[in-house]
Amino acid sequence: MPADAVAEYADGLCYTDLMAGYYLGAPDEVLQAIADFSAWFFVWDDRHDRDIVHHRPAAWRRLRRRLHAALDSPRDRLRHEDPLVAAFADTVTRLYSFLTPTWNARFARHFHDVIEAYDREFRNRVEGVVPPVQEYLALRRLTFAHWIWTDLLEAGAGCELPDRIRKHSSYRRAALLSQEFAAWYNDLCSLPKEIAGDEVHNLGISLIQHEGLTLEEAIQEMRRLVAKCVDAFLVAEADALQFALDLDDGTARGKELSAAVRACVRNMRNWFSTVYWFHHESGRYKVDNWDDRSTPPYVNNEAAGEK
Repeated sequence: MPADAVAEYADGLCYTDLMAGYYLGAPDEVLQAIADFSAWFFVWDDRHDRDIVHHRPAAWRRLRRRLHAALDSPRDRLRHEDPLVAAFADTVTRLYSFLTPTWNARFARHFHDVIEAYDREFRNRVEGVVPPVQEYLALRRLTFAHWIWTDLLEAGAGCELPDRIRKHSSYRRAALLSQEFAAWYNDLCSLPKEIAGDEVHNLGISLIQHEGLTLEEAIQEMRRLVAKCVDAFLVAEADALQFALDLDDGTARGKELSAAVRACVRNMRNWFSTVYWFHHESGRYKVDNWDDRSTPPYVNNEAAGEK
């Protein structure tokens, strides 16, 4: 993008602000890699949207295959002809350098699931299928990449957590609630825009379609669910912090794991305020309508190789 376009559009999107507020305490190089990955994610989401609206299933299938391949061997795709694939490979290569091969394999496994969830969303939107509420919520955990952002907490803390800690009910519930809040608040803020664009993937749209709610009732229900997430997290957070304290058994390893869990749980809390302010500061959510709903005003189709 030209410098003036960056100043007018990209800076106002506040994408890096979102990550900076979530991974407090992360080393600069870790935070930069996560912020770049997050910005890439938004661009990928817009490409996915344009492939749907412009009826380009072959282009989407090609991109899907390329992202799967780049995830497994990112260094081989650093100079890929598609800038979106090359950028993905670059951020993944950097993320893979911070912890261990087992963490890298877990991250890859989780993101393979995200890519496939995007494919299911592609099919739903092409066919005009609005998923029922529970089916939508399960899919949303993948399209929002709940476990990716949770994995990255460990990179920010500089410590890979063993399965017995990551999968402990106290830690996992706090992590899930922080991400559910983010996904549902995102749906709430983007609901008017997505209804105007004939979207099918939004909690509010599922409530209207399958629960028979009016628009006003759906908004109220989404607000109730978001508030309930906050209340439930406060309880889960206390349990997770107590779990962290219990990990300190007097050994060096116990002290290290206890400190890492505390850092991760505290940053789960930061997700609430960061997501809230991001949605009210980012230009991405201040647009009510545009001529081509597949192309937000800050995206230049010709620059993306389209006409």
